[in-house]
Amino acid sequence: MTITVFGAGAIGGITGAALAKAGHDVLLVDRAADHVAAINAGGLTVERRQGAETVAVRAITSDALEAGLDLVLLAVKSQDTPTALGVLAPRLAREGAIVSMQNGLNEELIASAVGEHRTVGCLVNWAADWVAPGRILHGGEGALVLGELDGRPSPRVQALAKLLDVVAPTRVSDNILGYTWAKHVYGALLVATAVVDGHVYEVVERSPDVQRMLIALVMESMRVADAARIRLEAFDEYDPATYRAAAGGDHAARERAMSIVAAHYRAHTKTKTGIWRDLAVRRRPTEVGALLGATVAKARKLGVATPLTERLITLIADLEAGRRVMAWDNLEELVRLSG
Repeated sequence: MTITVFGAGAIGGITGAALAKAGHDVLLVDRAADHVAAINAGGLTVERRQGAETVAVRAITSDALEAGLDLVLLAVKSQDTPTALGVLAPRLAREGAIVSMQNGLNEELIASAVGEHRTVGCLVNWAADWVAPGRILHGGEGALVLGELDGRPSPRVQALAKLLDVVAPTRVSDNILGYTWAKHVYGALLVATAVVDGHVYEVVERSPDVQRMLIALVMESMRVADAARIRLEAFDEYDPATYRAAAGGDHAARERAMSIVAAHYRAHTKTKTGIWRDLAVRRRPTEVGALLGATVAKARKLGVATPLTERLITLIADLEAGRRVMAWDNLEELVRLSG
């Protein structure tokens, strides 16, 4: 079976390289022709703290992709999901499956395009960055969880977990949407750290006022999840119970939540978010509009107020357009709104 990795950037590149190294037949698909050319010419190089390793793997652009795809690991940015599905849906085999290795709530979009029975949910919380054509940085370890959208146990998901175990230790859950939503709501905090030119740990340790704002920001999304009847799961540096306690005025819980995030990022090679990198280094649109925009759209349908989230979307859009620069004042604007 050929494993098609659609989107060979940070997450897709790390995943594809690990699977190819383990002896699997892997095909990387990416829209960046220079990245594809570099991989075909010299392999895909993954940089880690302990050194770099280059793996030989096939790569193509999407226009060369043929039909009959059995397994697709989808790793494009959230805003690119509809376009990717336009390519993948007609090429997916009848019994094929798409696994969303993305940020956000893309499982809903995938299921609407190819059917729930051909969609597998996935939480990816290990870190990576695209460095240059043919080069990816592994930024730090984190959770990898799989599950059927309806929560049922299945041989398919068990086989996928065994397959992906060479990428990172992989667990199977009967509540995968509880994990993908958990990363999504916690991700709002990480987006907020990108409005300044600082490390994630510097932002979450900035001040009690900033910490309270970050808790309030996450809680907006958590209330949306609650209204959607999603049971949020704890993973790595996020525990919904801690954030609920902090939002209720438990100072120790607030300090514990922020110290866990700080420690997590201090241990990583990647200490700033992909959102920050898109803004400061690659100077391209981020996926914030698609990610947090989905939160706001759901919130409006469910009657949940999200003023902080909406303001954060505007701040990021201003940064993308060059109407403002990264500065601590951006964060203070959110603090004032939360007060």
